[in-house]
Amino acid sequence: MSKTVQTALASIPLPGEWTWQVVVRPRRRTLGIEIQEDGDVLFAVPQDADPHAVAEAVRSRLPRLADEVARRTRSGGEPVKELVGGASFAYLGRRHRLKVVPAGPGRRVRLHQGWLELPDSGSPGHRAWLIAGWYAARGTRWVVTRTAPLAERTGVTPRDVTVQDLGGRWGACEPDGSIALHWALMQLPPDLVDLVLVHELTHLKVPAHGAAFRHRMRRVLGDLEDLERRFAEAEGNLWRGAV
Repeated sequence: MSKTVQTALASIPLPGEWTWQVVVRPRRRTLGIEIQEDGDVLFAVPQDADPHAVAEAVRSRLPRLADEVARRTRSGGEPVKELVGGASFAYLGRRHRLKVVPAGPGRRVRLHQGWLELPDSGSPGHRAWLIAGWYAARGTRWVVTRTAPLAERTGVTPRDVTVQDLGGRWGACEPDGSIALHWALMQLPPDLVDLVLVHELTHLKVPAHGAAFRHRMRRVLGDLEDLERRFAEAEGNLWRGAV
């Protein structure tokens, strides 16, 4: 199947300078397009995907995809942070300075008196993992409270909502109704987190991207295009744990 879809995409044709691949994900119901930090493009398709339908869907999005690939290629990869005192970390759009504190029993990453406290333990990679875990845990609590009113306005009831590491994806909607958001999104202002959350909630009602999908999102968010523009400007600056 991936070879057939690959042939259909090559016939569009896609820009010659792109690096791209097709993967089959049996649990997917719709086409997924993932643009990596270095500009590489991954097309994730269901097992029974129609190659011509996939090609047409990609063709319709080609101008926006090209803009995003070019932006990411120019950016030169994901942001890297040095985990030292005074480093800046955002949570829901507000900046907090990092304070490295002595490690000890019960010490954990926390927001305290305006500082993001980080126990001084382990390698830089381990400390980055601790911060990512803090974003995921605190973010899950926040997103759960945020979901109820947005789900009601979208007309869906998700099975559960979590914040976790999703690799190259910002959000995921599973066939069982579970929704997940990438922990790095918790650096954004609330309305931009809402954009991704409503996107995944809408997938519970409308699996495929298209006019009906955007119409339903616009009913919930209103200023959809402005939110998408702001998100496109911000996403390349989101820290994903690189140290």
